[in-house]
Amino acid sequence: MKYFIASDIHGSAYYCRQMLEAFEREKADRLLLLGDILYHGPRNDLPKDYAPKEVIAMLNPYADRIFCVRGNCDTEVDQMVLEFPVLSEYCLLCEKGHLIFATHGHHFNLDERPKLTKGSVLLHGHTHIPACTQTETFTYLNPGSVSIPKEGSCHSYMTLEDGVFTWKDLNGGSYQTFSL
Repeated sequence: MKYFIASDIHGSAYYCRQMLEAFEREKADRLLLLGDILYHGPRNDLPKDYAPKEVIAMLNPYADRIFCVRGNCDTEVDQMVLEFPVLSEYCLLCEKGHLIFATHGHHFNLDERPKLTKGSVLLHGHTHIPACTQTETFTYLNPGSVSIPKEGSCHSYMTLEDGVFTWKDLNGGSYQTFSL
C-alpha cells in the first residue's frame, strides 16, 4: 500500500489541485490528510486562490480513498460538506510492524506526547515545517504544508511505501527519506 500524506491545504484551490495532480502522479492507494482542509485560520494570510468550495469539489470525488484527521481549523460545518470523515483527532496505521500515530499536531505533538512505544512514529502537520526528529521512544515526522509553507520550506507532501517515508515538493522532487 502506498500512502500520499499531506497537510494544511487551508482552502487553497491552487495548491489542492497541485496536490491531487501529485497524488495521481504518485499512483498512491490512499490520501492521508493531516487536517486544516478548508479554512485558512486567523494566524495565516489567505493562501493563493483561496476557494474552499472549489477544494470541496476537488476532494469529494476522492472520498473513498481519503483518511483524514481534524485540524485546529476544521469544524463540524466542514463535515457537513466533505464526504469523508474529518473530525477524528487521530488515525492509527501499522507499517512494517511499526505503529504510526497520525494527527494534526495541535493536541498531540513533541510537547504533548501521546503514549507511544519504542519504534513508533508520531506523524503530524500543523507547524507547516517539514521535520524528521528522533526522540528516546519514537520518531516525529511532519510533511510540511501543501499551501502555506513556513521557515523557508517548500510546498510539500510525503509518501509512505514499503516502510520508507519520502518528502517531496509538489513538483515531485524528493529531498529527504526516513526508513522504519
